[in-house]
Amino acid sequence: MSGRVVYFNGQYVPEREARVSIFDSALMVGDMAFEVARTFAGRPFRLRAHLERLYASLKLMEIDCGLTIDQMEHVTHETLARNVQSEAEDCDWQIMHDVSRGPMSLYASAFSRPLCPTVCINCWPLYVHMGSAADSYDTGVDLAIVSQRAIPSDLLDPKAKTRSRLHLQMANLQAERVGAGVRAVLLDVDGHLTEGTGWNIFLAQGGVLYSPEPRNMLLGVSRAVTIELARQLGIEVRETNLDRYRALQADEILCTSTTYCLVFASSFEGQPVGGGGPGEVYLRLLDAWKQHVGLDFVAQARDYAGRFAAWQRQDQIATSEDRSEDRSEDRSDDQSEDQSEDRAGSGSTFRR
Repeated sequence: MSGRVVYFNGQYVPEREARVSIFDSALMVGDMAFEVARTFAGRPFRLRAHLERLYASLKLMEIDCGLTIDQMEHVTHETLARNVQSEAEDCDWQIMHDVSRGPMSLYASAFSRPLCPTVCINCWPLYVHMGSAADSYDTGVDLAIVSQRAIPSDLLDPKAKTRSRLHLQMANLQAERVGAGVRAVLLDVDGHLTEGTGWNIFLAQGGVLYSPEPRNMLLGVSRAVTIELARQLGIEVRETNLDRYRALQADEILCTSTTYCLVFASSFEGQPVGGGGPGEVYLRLLDAWKQHVGLDFVAQARDYAGRFAAWQRQDQIATSEDRSEDRSEDRSDDQSEDQSEDRAGSGSTFRR
């Protein structure tokens, strides 16, 4: 349980020891690119696509992380391999990459080594993420447009995935005030649909799948897979400007994201979408998704829903034990240092 390790600046360290400096640019100004991938049956899915987007973000941000994309892919696989033994064999994983510019040069004197970018890769069991999404495949999710607008691409291109996400957090807070569990949909400055706070949106009407024009949103990997699968199924896909009016007329509204892949919206702006249940386009795409990844992730989510509470308790216990062990080792180190200093000063007039 607690044996998870993290790739951190060239080393593999226990998860609890992976600490970013308080002077890191990620903390100071949100200057960090990141990616989130996942495994299916233990195998990373579309990892290269995620890494290509990560490196595109880094290029935009003018950060050289010190690793080629091939090297990053290699250490990602190695990080995953070092973690799989810490959980059950049927556990799938979230894989997260975080890359910042590193500590800000203003605080260089606080470091004994030359400053360099911060590169972190961690793996997290998907019990909580998938378990909490289990009901959504059958009952859907509730969506609402919030007052927070998407950031226009001429100010900060949203196709770069960065930790500068205050606008998305504000949207989450506004959606929560609409109702518990409501998910926020952001409009652009012209009133067109863009995306959710970490997921992409589709409308289905008359058998056609519509996606917002990809100008002011993140081009999700799961979004691309959904478009690919739709075309394989003979479903026409159109990328165009969509607004609140179009969404209210939709037969179906779909949401895509890395962890849960695809769910449907049962309501939008407080009104039922279609009949309020899963529609034909959704069910066809969901089945295509399962076949594409080689795993029934809906069944997996239901299984994880029954296991994640017990897993969470055990993980907390293991983490507490690790911290107690760390404190015990720290006390032993302090005692050893005191004894060494006492012996060193035993012949001296001055003692500590």
